[in-house]
Amino acid sequence: MKPLYMWAGGKNKMIPKYEHTPGIPVRGYDTFVEPFFGGGAMLLNIYKKNPYLKKYVMNDINCEIVGIYTAIKQELPTFLQRMDTLSNQYLPLGKVDRKTFYYDLRHEYMVNYNQWSSTDEAATLYFLMKTGFNGIWQTTKESKGRFATPAGLLNQIKTVYDVENVQLWHTLLQNMDIYCRDWSDAVNKIEGRAFYFMDPPYRDSFTQYATEFGDDKHIELISFCKDADSDGHIVFYCNRDAGDTFYTMHRGNLNLSCYEVTYTAGRRSVNKTTQTREAKKATEVLLYSKTF
Repeated sequence: MKPLYMWAGGKNKMIPKYEHTPGIPVRGYDTFVEPFFGGGAMLLNIYKKNPYLKKYVMNDINCEIVGIYTAIKQELPTFLQRMDTLSNQYLPLGKVDRKTFYYDLRHEYMVNYNQWSSTDEAATLYFLMKTGFNGIWQTTKESKGRFATPAGLLNQIKTVYDVENVQLWHTLLQNMDIYCRDWSDAVNKIEGRAFYFMDPPYRDSFTQYATEFGDDKHIELISFCKDADSDGHIVFYCNRDAGDTFYTMHRGNLNLSCYEVTYTAGRRSVNKTTQTREAKKATEVLLYSKTF
């Protein structure tokens, strides 16, 4: 099963690295909890290997994103109908007309979204994310925090989205509690042993999201992870190394692993004359429980 959409800095490429070191636990806990959900790459990995887990809990502070998952869980036929309507309007168009279609629809999404039901609104956002630039999330002052990412390549041939994938998500979501809250609210009232996967915004992120998450919040989150680990839960906390001693100072008894990565989103120009671009290299950090 693929993620519904790709985030810049998403964890799909990190999953194989985690599987190698330290390994990803798929058993030995009752509930999988992902308080910074995004595209849910880790959850999908867990689900494929252990589909009969007692409970999944997902949370994201971005209620527009959460609305997509809620709509797919509760109103799948309506969601698919809206996606098919937009796809059928979009696919016959040439590239110039596709670009006009995208920006007209994005404008409606930004300022006239009250015209739609919550499910049609969610499907419209999903369509925009499927046709927007690199699957990333951008906002503008005009959008007032709502999705405002520029158009992508607009080169879809036969389909805009994977219907079967969305239907599989519908099945998965039936066993999931969905929240749009602060992460600290989402980890309350977890019964039994849990696997907490924490993927908060980067400390020095070059991709701008709609919320602030400073070092004080990272320290609070890492403190929760240390306490949860001491209580017998499994914790993974991932982020990007900022070139300082932040993680060694605050990790406590948690293990620390580092991974060299290359980011393809947010590329920068190297030569202004030739517009040559290179991917950005960085180091990902994982704090995790010593024993599973």
